[in-house]
Amino acid sequence: MSRLTPIPMYIPKLYEVTDAVIYEAFIQANDFALLVSADAQGVPVATHLPLELLVNEAGERYLYGHFARPNPQWRNLRPDQTVLAIFQGPHTYISPRWYEQPNVPTWNYMTAHVYGKPRLIEDSDELFELLKRLVDRYEAHSGASPLYQLETQPPQVVQQMKGVVGLEIKVERVEAKFKLSQNRNPADFANIIAELRQRDDALSQAVAEAMAQLQSSPA
Repeated sequence: MSRLTPIPMYIPKLYEVTDAVIYEAFIQANDFALLVSADAQGVPVATHLPLELLVNEAGERYLYGHFARPNPQWRNLRPDQTVLAIFQGPHTYISPRWYEQPNVPTWNYMTAHVYGKPRLIEDSDELFELLKRLVDRYEAHSGASPLYQLETQPPQVVQQMKGVVGLEIKVERVEAKFKLSQNRNPADFANIIAELRQRDDALSQAVAEAMAQLQSSPA
């Protein structure tokens, strides 16, 4: 049977993030992921879905989410297969007009690739607890009042969980890349932040903030 063989993400050392505290916080803040696996013929298959990162007392990392049952991707997942979850943060175009010297355009972005082995969750009790935890997490920041609680819903609503399949991924490797103009001189770096802050889109503002945090962090 063909398998999807993971190839490491291209990360120049300047942009590599190895601090687990930093990349775990990034994943948790940008948790709508792209999950990539291979079907029985080795063809890549992908689904967009929220994935929650949890770290246990032993320091082991797990991702949790769920598939719609009609989605064929879950049927090809095997415990010995490596899957890839891609977490995308803010990104934006950087104009070379913002540099002191002539140069070329580029793109600033933040991303993390998480590799691990999948386990499907179909047991009703375990699946309920997984879905309850996810609902509680996202409801807490939804602005809804009163908050929606899965355990207080009528049976016909709870029964709808039969339409999903739970997913656990035991994390084996994390690759994180924050490309934020670290190769530019201090004057160019500061000017890029200033120019991005003049834009009115949320992505540019988020990249500017990430760069400002990088600028103020200890070397």
